[in-house]
Amino acid sequence: MFIQMKTIQVEEGYADQMTERFAGEGIIEQQPGFIDLSVLKKKQRRGKEEVRVMIRWETEQGWKAWETSEVHLAGHRERRGKPGPSFILGSSQDYYEVLGGKQAFHER
Repeated sequence: MFIQMKTIQVEEGYADQMTERFAGEGIIEQQPGFIDLSVLKKKQRRGKEEVRVMIRWETEQGWKAWETSEVHLAGHRERRGKPGPSFILGSSQDYYEVLGGKQAFHER
């Protein structure tokens, strides 16, 4: 399994807008190898907010196919040269290969 993790810092009060942007219906869920997408908001009392978007893929090759797909690149071309939302303070991306894990065991 391969995981793409986006971390986005936004001004206080804007985490919900980022959630809507990533969690809404899109085209990524139709891509071969896509498993799921989760949007996480860091728990804190006040100040800048942190949103993480975790996208799980069956393989790194599935993710690469999405990144280089015409439909994905077209979305980026559409936004090229346009300023991003002013409430975004910064962002980063990291990539992980899953080496192990556990799942809940439920008796019936």
